[in-house]
Amino acid sequence: MARFRYVVVDVFSDQPLQGNQLAVFTDAREIPEEQLQRLAREVNFSETTFVYPAEADGHVRMRIFTPAAEVPFAGHPTLGTAFVLAGPLQLVEIKLETGRGTVPVELEREGARITFGRMRQPAPVIAPFERADELLAALGGVEPVLPVESYDNGIRHVYVALGSRDAVAALRPDLGAIEELGPIGVNCFAGDGSRWKTRMFGPALGVAEDPATGSAAGPLALHLARHGRIPFGDEIELVQGEEIGRRSILYATAHAEDDLRVGGSAVIVARGEFQL
Repeated sequence: MARFRYVVVDVFSDQPLQGNQLAVFTDAREIPEEQLQRLAREVNFSETTFVYPAEADGHVRMRIFTPAAEVPFAGHPTLGTAFVLAGPLQLVEIKLETGRGTVPVELEREGARITFGRMRQPAPVIAPFERADELLAALGGVEPVLPVESYDNGIRHVYVALGSRDAVAALRPDLGAIEELGPIGVNCFAGDGSRWKTRMFGPALGVAEDPATGSAAGPLALHLARHGRIPFGDEIELVQGEEIGRRSILYATAHAEDDLRVGGSAVIVARGEFQL
């Protein structure tokens, strides 16, 4: 019988049972390839990571799976895996090899305990979203206050700015119609200054609504800076997940179009093993 150990960590929260859940298989070398997607489906979190020895300039290599597919990069899996691995190694920075290159994560500590991590994200490819009218209809006929654009940093995120936080909270999207638009994350947000509210819907990714979307946070800061809502270099606080009972807090800064930083806390809540 094969035994595959994993750790469960709640990411983008300093409170257990909040934030975005992540399962980290800390040594995936003996897991058969055909079992990776099946394990991610069995866990059924937004993402699951599988850790391997480094192949390039990182400390380790990781692969990231949603319940539906493997993705080259995602934010909360990167931060959560950093918390899990860097703790016993006593690192102040850990470098994780992903499908979009090596991502460094700087870590802050109180004694031996990691309290905060901040990653430098891959630069996104920016484009207008060609099916914006269909998307807006699927969101209930909302009227965006900024251009509807996509940012692809390993997951293709589409951004829809609404006029108020209440409008974001009130969304009841047609998830079937959004799923037909393909494997995208639909990020609806509102706010002002340094504080913003956001929700992400990704049914074709296997995630109806995500509690916290780290890969979307950096491009969201960039989207706001590009359209004059915040200065480049200013950090924003994003609140996400309240509507599904998993409040998350993310911090994001766009220093430049190719220099995006995203940070937050995480809490290890469980350890276990699959016996197959």
